[in-house]
Amino acid sequence: MQPSRRPQEDPAGDVVRWAAFSCLLVPVVLVVYGTSFGGAAVATLGLAAVTAACRVLLRHSEQTERNAGRVLAEDRLTPAHRGRHSRAGAGSQRGCQVSGGMSSHD
Repeated sequence: MQPSRRPQEDPAGDVVRWAAFSCLLVPVVLVVYGTSFGGAAVATLGLAAVTAACRVLLRHSEQTERNAGRVLAEDRLTPAHRGRHSRAGAGSQRGCQVSGGMSSHD
């Protein structure tokens, strides 16, 4: 039996929620252990900035992953198209032709 999962799993959201929780918890712990309120406020602002940056990066990564999956799915659905210029046949390589054929220099 598989463990029950939430209807919509959001791993990035879970990370952001835990980070927000730590943004609230860390200053309390710092003040309890003797750090000034100013120091705790600076730590809170730093954690909030890092949390916001991580959230932006996680959302961007998810969006990129979704777009890449959609592009791969579209590539599988459409057959590869070869135009007449993409065929590799005799004389199709430009710039590699030797003029005059083979000659012997004796």
